[in-house]
Amino acid sequence: MDPHAMIPHGLALLAYFDGEASAQLVIRRDDGFEASLPASHFFRQPAQFSPIEVAALERCRGAVLDIGAGTGLHSLDLLSQGRAVTAIDISPQAVEVMARRGVPDVHCADIFHFQGGPFDTLLMLGHGIGIVEDLQGLSRFLAHACKLTRSGGRLLLDSQDVRKTDDPHHLAYHEANRRAGEYIGATRLQFEYAGQAGPYCGWLHVDPQTLREQAEPAGWECEIVLEQESGDYLACLTCLQAD
Repeated sequence: MDPHAMIPHGLALLAYFDGEASAQLVIRRDDGFEASLPASHFFRQPAQFSPIEVAALERCRGAVLDIGAGTGLHSLDLLSQGRAVTAIDISPQAVEVMARRGVPDVHCADIFHFQGGPFDTLLMLGHGIGIVEDLQGLSRFLAHACKLTRSGGRLLLDSQDVRKTDDPHHLAYHEANRRAGEYIGATRLQFEYAGQAGPYCGWLHVDPQTLREQAEPAGWECEIVLEQESGDYLACLTCLQAD
């Protein structure tokens, strides 16, 4: 992913942390559909975590790599439990926020080039798997992620089965993808904060069955831990490759 695409996201996080309580991130799809997300969402306390977040954090084991860690909200919770956590994010602003919030081992890094580990758990929440952009990127990510993980280690990620909607805007987007021969969960998004917009980037929502089909040849066994009516789900992938 082009790191410039995430600059508005990082700026919104930094602005909120520095006192701009009304900071809002605009997320715009390439068909014109857009939504706003308050930056405060990324600073929630553990009591405000969703069932998917709670289930994922309960399943973290050993040394954890928090990928796309944002403000460090999940890293900080794991650290409070005594876990060893390494946090990475492509946004330098997010990394600054995490460092100032007390995450001790934080790096500005693209996961595709990160060479740390091996880790017992890779954690990727907030639909962060979207950064792989498309199914080809997902395949590359899963192959690389297994190299960062000990044999028997796990990758915990959440995504969404976009077919579980009756919103006409989304259904029209899905149909356009089909006509173009694209995967239904492939999207192009733009992030904007305070009038500053980044370039459009690919963002992937992968359904559970497609995730399973991609995971197996990359050396992972995939279990769907939790599914919600919205289509959101949590997957736990176990690395089967030898160290």
